[in-house]
Amino acid sequence: MTIVTGLLILSFLVFFHELGHFLAARLCGVKVEAFSIFMGPVLLHKKIGQTDYRLSLLPIGGYCQMKGEKEFTKAIEDGLGYVPGEKDSLYGTNPLKRALIGFAGPFFNLLFTFIACVIIAMMGHSYYTRSATIKIPQDPNFASPARDAGIKSGDTITKIQGKEISDFSDIYEQVALNGDEDITVEVLRQNPDGSQETLAFNVHTLINKKEGNGILGVMASDEEIEKVIAPLPLFPAIKAGFANTTNILAMTIKGLGVLFKGVDITNAVSGPARISSMLGETATEGFSAGIKTGWIVVLQFMSLISVSLFIMNLLPIPILDGGLILFAFIQAVTKKQIPPRIQYKIQAVGFAIILFLFLVGISGDIKYFITKASGAKQ
Repeated sequence: MTIVTGLLILSFLVFFHELGHFLAARLCGVKVEAFSIFMGPVLLHKKIGQTDYRLSLLPIGGYCQMKGEKEFTKAIEDGLGYVPGEKDSLYGTNPLKRALIGFAGPFFNLLFTFIACVIIAMMGHSYYTRSATIKIPQDPNFASPARDAGIKSGDTITKIQGKEISDFSDIYEQVALNGDEDITVEVLRQNPDGSQETLAFNVHTLINKKEGNGILGVMASDEEIEKVIAPLPLFPAIKAGFANTTNILAMTIKGLGVLFKGVDITNAVSGPARISSMLGETATEGFSAGIKTGWIVVLQFMSLISVSLFIMNLLPIPILDGGLILFAFIQAVTKKQIPPRIQYKIQAVGFAIILFLFLVGISGDIKYFITKASGAKQ
């Protein structure tokens, strides 16, 4: 049931992405022949104006079928050097409009994150965490870059890389994205004579090759604190939503760099099954703690996934929106279309890249569920 719930949530994000394409196409005068919620065989449909609105069988996203997409395949079959199209078709419209249509899908993913962050800010919430006062295991076999740098148990971490730290979750967030890197850690230390001093340490973090997260080598203290985030009025919430969206985007981009640090890519890259499972589990656990908590937890997780979709779809890889945008800009500059056969060959390379990432994600999913099942049996 959790996978089904997660799949429906993930499908909404894909649907929202396709909604961006749909609205941009209509705005640019491109005819949308069909717009479907979900994919596969059509269950229900109704034609309104020029568009056939559909509800399909498979709960996987949706699609926006624009006039002219079939002409691309026909141009290849006929050996044409261009894709013929009327002004209300995807390849007949101005290339800058085509680029806008391609960008609108990923933009709507980013827009969703912003809306979700605004809603969360307006709702307000509280959570329990540990304080930023840390403990360092005394076991010499326990790798601790913090201990090696001179940080001690009882120190309170106040800043990491210049960013304010208020609790242990902030420590984890900052360190996780900085594996195998030099970072600056500021601490507040209580001296034996009762005085306090602020000290700064340069620490070279370790990296968890399996999970991809950075390691500082500290543990949370036993001091549990409740963090209360007060609800904000609309305009302050919009400001907070923009700041949080920017922060999520920056963290996601930085997180992609972890893939180039020798981590287990099959574990670091999640496929659709694992994402759906995690979304479903997040929703189930969140709502078990209360309706408000459930919505906040789900919106937070959806925000992360949505930003990832934004970045992934803008990669300049053919068959993705980034590829459509790139080809459109080339046409706008050169005043010539890239011949369909050349586009097709480039798309084949792009498809191979996406297929590779998909297989990596699927293999990671299989390992994840096998490990999870083995743990459940023990």
